[in-house]
Amino acid sequence: MRYSLVAAAIASASLASAHTIFVQLEANGVTNPVSHGIRTPSYDGPISDVTSNDVACNGGPNPTTPSDKIIDVKAGSTVNAIWRHTLTSGPGDVMEASHLGPTLAYLKKVGDATTDKGYGDGWFKIQEDGYSNGVWGTSKVINNEGKHPIKIPDCLPDGQYLLRAEMIALHAAGSSKGVQLYMECAQINISGGSATKTPTTYSLPGIYKQNDPGILINIYSMDKNSQYVIPGPDPFTCSAASSGGDSQTTPKLPASTTLATSTKTTAPTTPTSPSGCTVAQWAQCGGSGFTGCSTCASGYTCQKQNEYYSQCA
Repeated sequence: MRYSLVAAAIASASLASAHTIFVQLEANGVTNPVSHGIRTPSYDGPISDVTSNDVACNGGPNPTTPSDKIIDVKAGSTVNAIWRHTLTSGPGDVMEASHLGPTLAYLKKVGDATTDKGYGDGWFKIQEDGYSNGVWGTSKVINNEGKHPIKIPDCLPDGQYLLRAEMIALHAAGSSKGVQLYMECAQINISGGSATKTPTTYSLPGIYKQNDPGILINIYSMDKNSQYVIPGPDPFTCSAASSGGDSQTTPKLPASTTLATSTKTTAPTTPTSPSGCTVAQWAQCGGSGFTGCSTCASGYTCQKQNEYYSQCA
């Protein structure tokens, strides 16, 4: 009862200023104009269905406007995704403070950043900030006047990328599809990279599941010492041991920690694999037309997400 009353009160109080949009990118010391090189929507609403194509770069209920601009970004530099409640809000109007959750950022290398639809394989995480000592990543962005710092790896190949900045609000995530995901994609051109690493890539939609412990969670039962598992894979780093990519996997919760009461219900698929290969956690292992390795690493099974995508989980 206490959770229901608290959640209802917060939701009612924050309707007028609940949402947020990634409206500008600050790069190379320049704060670009609103919507310059970013596919921004006029409506600041969230995506709650993590299986929708809209989870990649927004859209659907929040139609985005194309941009023909590409923003130059130096490899190794830190850019700032700038968040505002609306396209015309000022620095003090970022997002309702009750919208607590993590911040994340992903890259996808593309041939043409102005036309690539965004959804599908090719994404890798480069930033995340979850919950530490009672403080959420979204709170840091709000207190930083909407600036969300993102370090661009210096070991990537030069070329055009989509930069997906994301804030996840968990104030209503105690029920299915109560999570609120806010994201837009900036169109960037990275130059000056060493091209010494090729990240392992993942699909959006695909890397989030509706019952992930970081997606379906009652944050009002947490205290300062609670652990929170950020959705998706670990961030790619240039210090990964192999020059062929980043083989990190998402850390698991300690056995004694429970952050959400959810059970996997997706039936595993059992495709035939080429001999001698294994697929890491969260990587693709099946789907219509898929010809790659379909044998998951020890401890994981190939789970069907939709007709076109299965992943090891």
